Amino acid sequence: MLNNKTILVTGGTGSFGKCFTKYVLTHYDPKKIIIYSRDEYKQFIMQNDMKEYADKLRFFIGDVRDKERLSRALSGVDYVVHAAALKQVPACEYNPNEAIKTNIHGAMNVIDAALDSGSVKKVVALSTDKAVNPVNLYGGTKLVSDKLFIAANAYTGTKDINFSIVRYGNVAGSRGSVIPFFNNIIKNGGKELPITDYRMTRFWISLEQGVELVIKALTEARGGETFISKIPSFKITDLAKAMLPDCEMPEVGIREGEKLHEIMVTVEDSLTTYEYDKHFIVYPQMTWNDRQQPIPGGKPVKQGFSYSSGNNTEWLTVEQIKELLKGVDLEK
Repeated sequence: MLNNKTILVTGGTGSFGKCFTKYVLTHYDPKKIIIYSRDEYKQFIMQNDMKEYADKLRFFIGDVRDKERLSRALSGVDYVVHAAALKQVPACEYNPNEAIKTNIHGAMNVIDAALDSGSVKKVVALSTDKAVNPVNLYGGTKLVSDKLFIAANAYTGTKDINFSIVRYGNVAGSRGSVIPFFNNIIKNGGKELPITDYRMTRFWISLEQGVELVIKALTEARGGETFISKIPSFKITDLAKAMLPDCEMPEVGIREGEKLHEIMVTVEDSLTTYEYDKHFIVYPQMTWNDRQQPIPGGKPVKQGFSYSSGNNTEWLTVEQIKELLKGVDLEK
């Protein structure tokens, strides 16, 4: 369904954007992919890394804070993947106004520009577990962003366009996550891997799995859905054992704005959540048009259901984590 389509990716030079672009160019034959971001050096690097796809790629310098530039970039675009955001929790806490300008005002600009474009058919926005019951400003801004993209479906009128969300936690090996942190200690000869809390758990999702969930949303979304993958959980202590067997694991205390578990579906969400073979979909509580019907193949979860890395039914063993680590790029 992406063949001969024009796709724009905001924040396209990030880890997700690069993986998404390579995946689409490998598995489909798009008309072109527009990388929309504000760092010209990262665009230069990406352009050089993907020279073989030069005829399919376009690079736009621009910021999601700039609605006029977005509107120009969206001319003739069929699909939008919104990945641009300020994501670092401490940076957002220290610079709240900047986080709001990018994560909230930027989301509004993407929505308005897409609605006004006349060509855009689908918009998929990337969310995060931190938007669920947020305990920090980053999570708070992403919660507002999610609500904006869901509510955008109320403004589509007769236009053939819909907005949906994809939600997942930290990608395995992504910058700022625990795997490169542990790896750096090990590379420098450390024998201890500090654990913030022995009870802490996380979901395991690869970049490619995240991309595949976005493709599913682009393919199936009718408007207002939040797509969530079914993925395994792991204990942080087991990750430490997998990376450095027999290491010391001093408990150092949970950091500000950090949660014990990644939460994807809350008890309150259970009223409108459906379970599918490999994913969940949280549907909006409000219905704006007759297109917003549950996608076939799912069944409602039980009232009171929740889905977090702490209550998951699928868990990785230390040996399984060791195998998965072989596929994580720790040199980027």
